[in-house]
Amino acid sequence: MSWQHDTMMNPPIEELLNRANSKFRLVTLGAKRARQINSYFGQLGDTAGQLVPPQVASVARKPLSIAFEEIAADKIEAVDIDPEALAAEAQAALDAAAAEAAAASGA
Repeated sequence: MSWQHDTMMNPPIEELLNRANSKFRLVTLGAKRARQINSYFGQLGDTAGQLVPPQVASVARKPLSIAFEEIAADKIEAVDIDPEALAAEAQAALDAAAAEAAAASGA
């Protein structure tokens, strides 16, 4: 049985750290998702509806608490991005845009 500190935080920080695998990843993932949730609540009156609503039923009012509950429920997880593949994809998009512009100006 694992030992946990008595804390008022729910879900427990140890559980969140186990899901995120590092403190840095937990902080960045929680902060990014909390900003998305905050933006979602801010745009509720708009008809656009482009943002993803909270993925858990929560009594919490703070976006960060909701984000942590989503992480604990495995609704949100971090994805590793290969910087080389991302750079190659961006370069390919730039090359395609340049080719399109050249074809449009030559026609």
